[in-house]
Amino acid sequence: MTQATNATSGKSQPIVSTRRIKRPERIEELINSELMSKLDQLDVVSRKIFTGKLQGERRSKRRGQSVEFADYRNYVPGDDLRYIDWNVYGRLDQLFLKLFLEEEDLSLYLVLDTSESMNYGEPDKLIFCQQLAMALGYIGLVNYNRITMASFNEGRINLLSNLRGRRKTRQMGQWLLDLEPGGGTDFDTAMRSLAIGREGRGVMVVLSDFLYKTGYEKGLRYLMGGGFDTYVLQVFSPQEIDPVGTNALSGDLKLRDVEDGDISEVTISGALLKRYKENMNAYCAKLREHCVRRSMIHMVLRTDMSMETLVLEYLRKRGLLR
Repeated sequence: MTQATNATSGKSQPIVSTRRIKRPERIEELINSELMSKLDQLDVVSRKIFTGKLQGERRSKRRGQSVEFADYRNYVPGDDLRYIDWNVYGRLDQLFLKLFLEEEDLSLYLVLDTSESMNYGEPDKLIFCQQLAMALGYIGLVNYNRITMASFNEGRINLLSNLRGRRKTRQMGQWLLDLEPGGGTDFDTAMRSLAIGREGRGVMVVLSDFLYKTGYEKGLRYLMGGGFDTYVLQVFSPQEIDPVGTNALSGDLKLRDVEDGDISEVTISGALLKRYKENMNAYCAKLREHCVRRSMIHMVLRTDMSMETLVLEYLRKRGLLR
Protein backbone atom coordinates (compact mmCIF):
# COMPACT_ATOMS: atom_id res chain seq x y z
CA MET A 1 0.00 0.00 0.00
CA THR A 2 1.37 3.40 -1.00
CA GLN A 3 0.31 6.38 1.08
CA ALA A 4 0.08 10.12 0.42
CA THR A 5 -1.13 13.08 2.42
CA ASN A 6 -3.94 15.46 1.57
CA ALA A 7 -2.24 18.85 1.46
CA THR A 8 -5.32 20.75 2.60
CA SER A 9 -6.02 18.76 5.74
CA GLY A 10 -2.65 17.26 6.64
CA LYS A 11 -4.33 13.87 7.17
CA SER A 12 -2.56 10.71 5.98
CA GLN A 13 -4.37 9.04 3.08
CA PRO A 14 -3.35 6.13 0.83
CA ILE A 15 -3.33 5.33 -2.84
CA VAL A 16 -4.58 1.80 -3.46
CA SER A 17 -1.78 -0.55 -4.48
CA THR A 18 -0.89 -4.22 -4.35
CA ARG A 19 2.33 -3.76 -2.35
CA ARG A 20 2.49 -6.17 0.58
CA ILE A 21 4.67 -5.47 3.58
CA LYS A 22 6.59 -8.43 4.95
CA ARG A 23 6.30 -8.17 8.70
CA PRO A 24 9.09 -9.43 10.98
CA GLU A 25 8.70 -12.99 12.22
CA ARG A 26 11.83 -13.47 14.33
CA ILE A 27 13.25 -11.44 17.21
CA GLU A 28 16.54 -11.22 15.30
CA GLU A 29 14.67 -9.10 12.74
CA LEU A 30 13.91 -6.58 15.49
CA ILE A 31 17.34 -6.50 17.11
CA ASN A 32 20.62 -8.28 16.35
CA SER A 33 23.27 -9.50 18.76
CA GLU A 34 25.79 -6.84 17.70
CA LEU A 35 23.42 -4.01 18.58
CA MET A 36 22.40 -5.72 21.82
CA SER A 37 26.02 -5.83 22.99
CA LYS A 38 26.33 -2.08 22.41
CA LEU A 39 23.06 -1.36 24.21
CA ASP A 40 24.33 -3.16 27.33
CA GLN A 41 26.28 -0.01 28.16
CA LEU A 42 23.26 2.34 28.12
CA ASP A 43 20.50 3.23 30.58
CA VAL A 44 17.27 5.21 30.46
CA VAL A 45 17.31 8.69 32.01
CA SER A 46 14.45 10.20 34.00
CA ARG A 47 14.59 13.90 34.78
CA LYS A 48 11.75 13.50 37.27
CA ILE A 49 13.70 11.01 39.36
CA PHE A 50 16.90 13.05 38.97
CA THR A 51 15.29 16.18 40.41
CA GLY A 52 17.39 17.37 43.36
CA LYS A 53 20.01 14.69 42.79
CA LEU A 54 23.37 14.45 41.07
CA GLN A 55 23.23 13.61 37.36
CA GLY A 56 23.96 9.96 36.83
CA GLU A 57 22.33 8.82 40.06
CA ARG A 58 18.83 7.39 40.15
CA ARG A 59 17.89 7.63 43.81
CA SER A 60 14.79 8.82 45.55
CA LYS A 61 14.72 11.46 48.27
CA ARG A 62 13.23 8.93 50.62
CA ARG A 63 15.40 7.55 53.38
CA GLY A 64 15.68 3.81 53.17
CA GLN A 65 18.01 0.91 53.79
CA SER A 66 20.20 0.78 50.70
CA VAL A 67 24.00 0.75 50.84
CA GLU A 68 24.43 4.44 49.96
CA PHE A 69 24.88 6.72 52.96
CA ALA A 70 22.76 9.88 53.04
CA ASP A 71 22.89 11.63 56.44
CA TYR A 72 22.80 11.35 60.23
CA ARG A 73 20.09 12.10 62.75
CA ASN A 74 19.95 11.90 66.52
CA TYR A 75 19.09 8.52 68.00
CA VAL A 76 15.71 8.24 69.70
CA PRO A 77 14.53 5.28 71.80
CA GLY A 78 13.07 2.56 69.61
CA ASP A 79 15.43 3.11 66.65
CA ASP A 80 17.17 0.06 65.20
CA LEU A 81 20.53 -0.29 66.98
CA ARG A 82 22.09 -1.78 63.86
CA TYR A 83 22.16 1.68 62.25
CA ILE A 84 23.94 3.50 65.07
CA ASP A 85 27.36 4.80 64.00
CA TRP A 86 29.54 3.54 66.84
CA ASN A 87 32.62 5.29 65.49
CA VAL A 88 30.89 8.64 65.92
CA TYR A 89 29.73 7.58 69.37
CA GLY A 90 33.33 6.78 70.31
CA ARG A 91 34.46 10.27 69.29
CA LEU A 92 31.55 12.41 70.47
CA ASP A 93 29.93 10.23 73.14
CA GLN A 94 26.57 10.78 71.41
CA LEU A 95 24.32 8.36 69.57
CA PHE A 96 23.65 9.11 65.90
CA LEU A 97 21.68 7.00 63.47
CA LYS A 98 22.95 6.51 59.92
CA LEU A 99 20.41 7.21 57.15
CA PHE A 100 20.65 5.76 53.65
CA LEU A 101 19.20 6.71 50.28
CA GLU A 102 16.54 4.34 49.08
CA GLU A 103 16.97 3.27 45.47
CA GLU A 104 13.88 3.98 43.39
CA ASP A 105 12.61 1.90 40.50
CA LEU A 106 12.38 3.51 37.09
CA SER A 107 9.23 2.63 35.16
CA LEU A 108 9.59 2.65 31.39
CA TYR A 109 6.38 2.68 29.32
CA LEU A 110 6.75 2.08 25.58
CA VAL A 111 3.53 2.88 23.70
CA LEU A 112 3.05 2.02 20.02
CA ASP A 113 0.35 3.22 17.63
CA THR A 114 -0.82 0.16 15.64
CA SER A 115 -3.58 1.85 13.64
CA GLU A 116 -3.75 1.22 9.89
CA SER A 117 -1.94 4.47 9.03
CA MET A 118 1.23 3.03 10.60
CA ASN A 119 1.14 0.21 8.01
CA TYR A 120 2.95 2.30 5.43
CA GLY A 121 6.29 3.37 4.05
CA GLU A 122 9.59 2.01 2.85
CA PRO A 123 10.88 1.32 5.49
CA ASP A 124 7.54 0.61 7.14
CA LYS A 125 6.53 2.84 10.06
CA LEU A 126 5.23 0.13 12.36
CA ILE A 127 8.26 -2.12 11.81
CA PHE A 128 10.51 0.83 12.62
CA CYS A 129 8.56 1.43 15.85
CA GLN A 130 8.76 -2.25 16.75
CA GLN A 131 12.53 -2.19 16.31
CA LEU A 132 12.95 1.00 18.32
CA ALA A 133 10.69 -0.27 21.11
CA MET A 134 12.71 -3.51 21.18
CA ALA A 135 15.97 -1.58 21.56
CA LEU A 136 14.65 0.73 24.29
CA GLY A 137 12.92 -2.13 26.08
CA TYR A 138 16.11 -4.19 26.03
CA ILE A 139 18.04 -1.31 27.60
CA GLY A 140 15.43 -1.11 30.33
CA LEU A 141 15.51 -4.85 30.98
CA VAL A 142 19.29 -5.12 31.34
CA ASN A 143 19.17 -2.26 33.86
CA TYR A 144 16.38 -4.00 35.77
CA ASN A 145 13.90 -1.19 35.18
CA ARG A 146 10.17 -1.98 35.24
CA ILE A 147 9.04 -2.24 31.61
CA THR A 148 5.47 -1.95 30.34
CA MET A 149 4.68 -2.28 26.64
CA ALA A 150 1.39 -1.01 25.22
CA SER A 151 -0.14 -0.80 21.77
CA PHE A 152 -3.30 1.04 20.80
CA ASN A 153 -5.68 1.41 17.91
CA GLU A 154 -9.40 2.13 17.66
CA GLY A 155 -11.15 0.83 20.74
CA ARG A 156 -8.36 -1.48 21.90
CA ILE A 157 -5.29 -1.34 24.15
CA ASN A 158 -2.91 -4.28 24.31
CA LEU A 159 -0.67 -4.42 27.41
CA LEU A 160 2.39 -6.36 28.50
CA SER A 161 3.11 -5.23 32.04
CA ASN A 162 5.91 -5.20 34.61
CA LEU A 163 8.75 -6.95 32.85
CA ARG A 164 12.08 -7.05 34.68
CA GLY A 165 15.48 -8.44 33.87
CA ARG A 166 17.29 -9.66 30.76
CA ARG A 167 15.53 -13.03 30.89
CA LYS A 168 12.31 -11.28 29.76
CA THR A 169 13.88 -10.21 26.45
CA ARG A 170 12.33 -13.02 24.41
CA GLN A 171 8.88 -12.52 25.93
CA MET A 172 9.02 -8.82 25.10
CA GLY A 173 10.27 -9.52 21.57
CA GLN A 174 7.50 -12.03 20.88
CA TRP A 175 4.88 -9.55 22.09
CA LEU A 176 6.21 -7.00 19.62
CA LEU A 177 6.27 -9.54 16.79
CA ASP A 178 2.61 -10.36 17.41
CA LEU A 179 1.50 -6.77 16.80
CA GLU A 180 -0.58 -6.28 13.66
CA PRO A 181 -1.69 -2.93 12.19
CA GLY A 182 -5.38 -2.29 11.71
CA GLY A 183 -8.31 -0.02 12.43
CA GLY A 184 -8.47 3.64 13.25
CA THR A 185 -7.14 5.54 16.24
CA ASP A 186 -8.86 6.55 19.46
CA PHE A 187 -5.86 8.40 20.86
CA ASP A 188 -7.69 10.25 23.63
CA THR A 189 -9.26 7.15 25.17
CA ALA A 190 -6.03 5.17 24.92
CA MET A 191 -3.92 7.83 26.63
CA ARG A 192 -6.50 8.31 29.36
CA SER A 193 -6.47 4.59 30.15
CA LEU A 194 -2.68 4.42 30.15
CA ALA A 195 -2.33 7.50 32.34
CA ILE A 196 -4.74 6.09 34.92
CA GLY A 197 -2.87 2.78 35.00
CA ARG A 198 0.68 4.14 35.26
CA GLU A 199 2.66 3.15 38.32
CA GLY A 200 5.77 4.66 39.88
CA ARG A 201 7.85 7.32 38.19
CA GLY A 202 10.01 7.26 35.12
CA VAL A 203 9.69 7.62 31.35
CA MET A 204 6.86 7.16 28.85
CA VAL A 205 7.70 6.99 25.13
CA VAL A 206 4.84 7.28 22.62
CA LEU A 207 5.60 6.13 19.05
CA SER A 208 3.14 7.31 16.39
CA ASP A 209 2.75 9.52 13.33
CA PHE A 210 0.29 11.63 15.40
CA LEU A 211 -1.87 12.25 12.33
CA TYR A 212 -5.22 12.15 14.11
CA LYS A 213 -8.28 13.84 12.65
CA THR A 214 -9.64 14.39 16.15
CA GLY A 215 -6.36 15.98 17.30
CA TYR A 216 -3.75 14.99 19.87
CA GLU A 217 -4.19 17.79 22.43
CA LYS A 218 -6.60 16.06 24.79
CA GLY A 219 -4.72 12.76 24.67
CA LEU A 220 -1.38 14.36 25.51
CA ARG A 221 -3.00 16.32 28.33
CA TYR A 222 -3.69 13.03 30.11
CA LEU A 223 0.04 12.26 30.08
CA MET A 224 1.12 15.46 31.81
CA GLY A 225 2.69 15.15 35.26
CA GLY A 226 2.31 11.98 37.23
CA GLY A 227 6.04 11.71 37.82
CA PHE A 228 6.81 10.74 34.22
CA ASP A 229 8.97 12.27 31.52
CA THR A 230 6.99 11.99 28.29
CA TYR A 231 8.71 11.58 24.92
CA VAL A 232 6.56 12.15 21.84
CA LEU A 233 8.32 10.43 18.94
CA GLN A 234 6.62 11.32 15.66
CA VAL A 235 7.51 8.73 13.02
CA PHE A 236 7.32 9.31 9.26
CA SER A 237 8.46 7.38 6.22
CA PRO A 238 10.66 9.11 3.61
CA GLN A 239 7.69 9.06 1.20
CA GLU A 240 5.63 11.17 3.63
CA ILE A 241 8.40 13.67 4.30
CA ASP A 242 9.45 14.13 0.68
CA PRO A 243 6.96 12.68 -1.83
CA VAL A 244 8.77 14.44 -4.69
CA GLY A 245 12.26 13.18 -3.94
CA THR A 246 10.97 9.62 -3.46
CA ASN A 247 8.79 9.74 -6.60
CA ALA A 248 5.81 8.73 -4.47
CA LEU A 249 3.21 10.90 -6.22
CA SER A 250 2.32 12.02 -9.73
CA GLY A 251 -0.69 12.74 -11.92
CA ASP A 252 -4.39 12.71 -11.05
CA LEU A 253 -5.06 10.66 -7.93
CA LYS A 254 -7.98 9.48 -5.87
CA LEU A 255 -6.92 9.11 -2.26
CA ARG A 256 -8.77 6.95 0.24
CA ASP A 257 -8.13 7.21 3.97
CA VAL A 258 -7.16 3.77 5.25
CA GLU A 259 -8.78 4.39 8.63
CA ASP A 260 -12.17 5.89 7.83
CA GLY A 261 -12.55 5.56 4.05
CA ASP A 262 -12.76 9.29 3.25
CA ILE A 263 -12.09 10.03 -0.44
CA SER A 264 -10.16 12.98 -1.88
CA GLU A 265 -9.34 13.63 -5.53
CA VAL A 266 -6.20 15.66 -6.26
CA THR A 267 -3.99 16.60 -9.18
CA ILE A 268 -0.33 16.53 -8.23
CA SER A 269 1.45 19.75 -9.15
CA GLY A 270 4.48 21.67 -7.97
CA ALA A 271 2.27 24.14 -6.12
CA LEU A 272 0.33 21.38 -4.37
CA LEU A 273 3.50 19.57 -3.26
CA LYS A 274 4.95 22.83 -1.97
CA ARG A 275 1.77 23.43 0.03
CA TYR A 276 1.92 19.87 1.30
CA LYS A 277 5.45 20.38 2.65
CA GLU A 278 4.47 23.65 4.26
CA ASN A 279 1.47 22.03 5.96
CA MET A 280 3.56 19.05 7.08
CA ASN A 281 6.23 21.31 8.60
CA ALA A 282 3.60 23.50 10.25
CA TYR A 283 1.80 20.47 11.71
CA CYS A 284 5.02 19.10 13.21
CA ALA A 285 6.03 22.52 14.52
CA LYS A 286 2.63 22.93 16.21
CA LEU A 287 2.98 19.54 17.89
CA ARG A 288 6.50 20.41 19.00
CA GLU A 289 5.32 23.70 20.50
CA HIS A 290 2.43 21.94 22.22
CA CYS A 291 4.87 19.48 23.80
CA VAL A 292 7.42 22.09 24.86
CA ARG A 293 4.76 24.07 26.72
CA ARG A 294 3.90 20.95 28.68
CA SER A 295 7.49 19.86 29.41
CA MET A 296 7.33 16.97 26.95
CA ILE A 297 10.09 16.11 24.49
CA HIS A 298 9.08 15.98 20.82
CA MET A 299 11.18 14.41 18.05
CA VAL A 300 10.52 13.70 14.38
CA LEU A 301 12.06 10.40 13.27
CA ARG A 302 12.47 9.04 9.74
CA THR A 303 12.08 5.32 9.21
CA ASP A 304 15.24 5.23 7.10
CA MET A 305 17.36 6.31 10.07
CA SER A 306 19.96 3.77 11.16
CA MET A 307 18.72 2.18 14.40
CA GLU A 308 22.27 2.09 15.77
CA THR A 309 22.83 5.79 15.08
CA LEU A 310 19.38 6.68 16.40
CA VAL A 311 19.81 4.89 19.72
CA LEU A 312 23.55 5.25 20.39
CA GLU A 313 23.87 8.86 19.27
CA TYR A 314 20.64 10.79 18.66
CA LEU A 315 18.60 9.64 21.67
CA ARG A 316 21.62 10.08 23.94
CA LYS A 317 22.04 13.67 22.76
CA ARG A 318 18.35 14.32 23.37
CA GLY A 319 18.63 13.05 26.96
CA LEU A 320 16.52 9.90 26.79
CA LEU A 321 19.53 7.62 27.22
CA ARG A 322 22.95 7.85 28.80
